[in-house]
Amino acid sequence: MNVVAVPEFQHRTVLLDEAVDALDLTGLRADGTYIDGTFGRGGHSRLILSRLGPKGRLFAFDKDLQAIATAGQIGDARFEIVHDSFATMGQALRARGVTQVDGILLDLGISSPQVDDAARGFSFRNDGPLDMRMDTTRGVSAAEWLAGETEQQLERVIRDYGEERFAFQIAKAIVARRAVEPISSTRQLAGIVANAVKTREKGKDPATRTFQAIRIFINKELEDLETGLNEAYAMLAPGARMAIISFHSLEDRMVKQFLASKVKVEQPDRRLPIRAVDLPQPLMKLIAKMKPSDAEVDANPRARSAVMRVAERLPARSAA
Repeated sequence: MNVVAVPEFQHRTVLLDEAVDALDLTGLRADGTYIDGTFGRGGHSRLILSRLGPKGRLFAFDKDLQAIATAGQIGDARFEIVHDSFATMGQALRARGVTQVDGILLDLGISSPQVDDAARGFSFRNDGPLDMRMDTTRGVSAAEWLAGETEQQLERVIRDYGEERFAFQIAKAIVARRAVEPISSTRQLAGIVANAVKTREKGKDPATRTFQAIRIFINKELEDLETGLNEAYAMLAPGARMAIISFHSLEDRMVKQFLASKVKVEQPDRRLPIRAVDLPQPLMKLIAKMKPSDAEVDANPRARSAVMRVAERLPARSAA
């Protein structure tokens, strides 16, 4: 792998202590095996490592080459970084002889260095090439996708992934502009959206939802989340915990519904002669739902939309 220079951009890990506390790295659990599904710039991973015992292990995942380069600076034999999506965690860990883990942390937010680096194309505030890929070695860039997609598909993505009520107008404006010139920069796209959207919530840039939608689509974020949640549950040992931090309603809705499907189990008709011991049992229990404190939001405004949900896998009930 080529060495990637890591630009100097500040990153503040959201719900840092709260998320690692939720994994309960105490007693014998300190020598367990854990997954940080989104390494980012390593805030959660470093804190987990500081609490791990000498026999503990931490596997981290990330698609971003700059994150992989940062992870390479951690000189700890208990730690391993995997250059891939957390959706592949089951296959990746089985290849390393690991079939169960004692805790999993998923921080679904985009890291500040990714947003602040204009060259990545994630931000409408700084002009840069319209890329938006987490992993620049794979897939098509946002510019390439905008150049070739149908107006109907553009509208669907912007509406469904950005929850944008002006998706039709924005898609139409994109198609009209690309007929005149290629849309290759973030400033171009932001300007197109601003001209198409005539009203917007106070304090929010008109391009916010469109940029979110395209980023989610280009990186297959919701598909990865759906697969990753199922992979994570399958990897959890009885008593192991999963902590998930989401930053927008689409993610949080998926997480909430997934956990509800494990916590709430449909029961048979009470009139049926079924022993209590034979009734379907919940697979997980909810431990916490948490948002950043006012102090954290004041210090880091990007934390304001974060929601963390924590659940624990329950042991299977033994047969009577």
